[in-house]
Amino acid sequence: MTYKLIAIDIDDTLLTDDIIVTPGTKAALAAAIEQGVFVTLATGRMFPSAKKIAKQIELNVPIITYQGSLVKTLLDEQVLYERSVPQDAARELMAYCHANGLHLQLYVNDTLYVREDSQKARDYAALSNIPFVVEPDFEKLIAQPSTKMLMIDDPARLDEVALELAPLIGDRVHITKSKPHYLEVTHKEGTKGHAIAFMAEHIGCTLDEVIAIGDSWNDHEMIETAGLGVAMGNALPRLKEIAQYVTKTNNEEGVKHVIDKFILQTV
Repeated sequence: MTYKLIAIDIDDTLLTDDIIVTPGTKAALAAAIEQGVFVTLATGRMFPSAKKIAKQIELNVPIITYQGSLVKTLLDEQVLYERSVPQDAARELMAYCHANGLHLQLYVNDTLYVREDSQKARDYAALSNIPFVVEPDFEKLIAQPSTKMLMIDDPARLDEVALELAPLIGDRVHITKSKPHYLEVTHKEGTKGHAIAFMAEHIGCTLDEVIAIGDSWNDHEMIETAGLGVAMGNALPRLKEIAQYVTKTNNEEGVKHVIDKFILQTV
């Protein structure tokens, strides 16, 4: 099979635990692009955060952000695909979080909003390399389209929250985890699976010609959609079960290994 599109998750996939892209991985990505392969990122991160990573590896293509809710070009920031959390569901989620004392973040017009300056907000901002804006009045924000809404808490508690939210708003939104302590809510069509299907059509290739690489459960839609779904060696066990190939870990240049094997065919 000749592959024409590679969609790569960022955290714990492209990036090592030290939050870097290794020189070897950068070289492999450049070699794939040189062969005419369309390389893109597919991340839960917001666009400004993902853009910084894309610049590190010298990509100049549309990238998939906010779990698949936004596909935007890097150079001129043209929006190609966009989905927002339905207004009624967004309000219900905000009320639920307020009633249950949950930390909630809103993403409006590529800006990260929190109700108050807290350690959760600071830790998230440090990881994503994006500042947050404190806005105590979420009521005025919720009237605008939210690309994504994110809760931060203990992993076990968020598992319970996900179960409680399913009958409340699950018919209108997509609920997933990007990390054990991040529970994210997007539009039903704001998944990485929907986004790579859009990207394949956009560049004129079939889904059989797509490789998707990820490590967390929020990657499962694109791994199931792509012709070759790849789980990282450090991926969740249930993601490995549905993947067609399991590569090395993020600290062992797992992405480079996939490119070497399936694109460059040097291993």
